[in-house]
Amino acid sequence: MRIDAHQHYWKISRGDYGWITTDIGTLYRDFLPGDLESDLTAHDISKTIVVQAAPTIAETEFLLALSENQPSIAGVVGWLDLVDPDHEEQFRRLSQHPKFVGFRVMIQDMEDPTEILEPDVVDAFQRYAQMDVPVDLLVKANQIPVLIKLLEAVPGLRGVIDHIAKPNIALGDYEPWASQMTELASYPSIYCKLSGMVTEADHRHWKSADFAQYVDHVIQSFGATRVMYGSDWPVCLMAASYDDVWRVANENLPATLTEAERAAIFGNNAVSFYKLKA
Repeated sequence: MRIDAHQHYWKISRGDYGWITTDIGTLYRDFLPGDLESDLTAHDISKTIVVQAAPTIAETEFLLALSENQPSIAGVVGWLDLVDPDHEEQFRRLSQHPKFVGFRVMIQDMEDPTEILEPDVVDAFQRYAQMDVPVDLLVKANQIPVLIKLLEAVPGLRGVIDHIAKPNIALGDYEPWASQMTELASYPSIYCKLSGMVTEADHRHWKSADFAQYVDHVIQSFGATRVMYGSDWPVCLMAASYDDVWRVANENLPATLTEAERAAIFGNNAVSFYKLKA
C-alpha cells in the first residue's frame, strides 16, 4: 500500500491560516480531497497522512471531521500548544478520534526556537515520549541545534523531521545540515520525511539532480526503515506539480534499494511510525 505521508487540506474561509495570504496566489484557495484525488490515483497512492496547516485546535477538529467521510485519509496529524496548561486534556479529547495519529510542533514559526527547551515544554515532550506519541517536527536547518538539544533531554521521543529540515537547496547549502542530520539520525526513534524539497529549491529553475545529495544523505543517515515519502501538496504547487514531486523522489532514491526498501519508504514506514490500523 502506497501512502503519501505528508499533505494538507484547507478551507480559506475558516480564517485561521494566517500564513496563506493573497500574496501567495497559488495557495490562496480551498484545497480539499477532490482536488487531490486524480494525483493519488495516477500514482497508485491509496492513503495519505493529512498534517495541520494552522496552529489551532479548531483546524485539527476540521481535519478530523473531514477524515470521517474520506477513506483516503489514513490519519490526521493535529496541533497542540505545549505551553498551554490544558494541552494534555486537549490531547486526550483529540485522541478519542480514531484517525488522530499525533501532533506537530512548528518550531519553524517560533520567534525564539529555544522555547522548546523551557522546563515545562521539555516535561510535556517527556510525557508524550513515555506514551510513545508520534510527533512531527517542523524545523528549519538553522534550528537543528535546538532540536538536537531537545533530543538530548528527551532521547526517546517518537519524532519525524518534516521536509528534511529545510536546507537551502536553492543555494546548494549542505554543511552543517548534513552533519547535523547524521546526529539527529543517531536517535533510533527519529524518522525523516522526504517532503517539502521543491519549495526549498529555485522555484522556477530547479532540476531533479539538485536534490540528489540531500536524498542520498537522508537515506544513508536514517536508513530505508526510517524515511517516508511526502508530497507536501498543495504547498509544493508553488514550485512543482504533484507529478514532479513524485518524480524527484523516485529519481533520486539510490538505485541499490530493494523493492522492500522502496515499499517501506512509500508506505510501510508511515504505517509503522503513525501506528496505522489495517
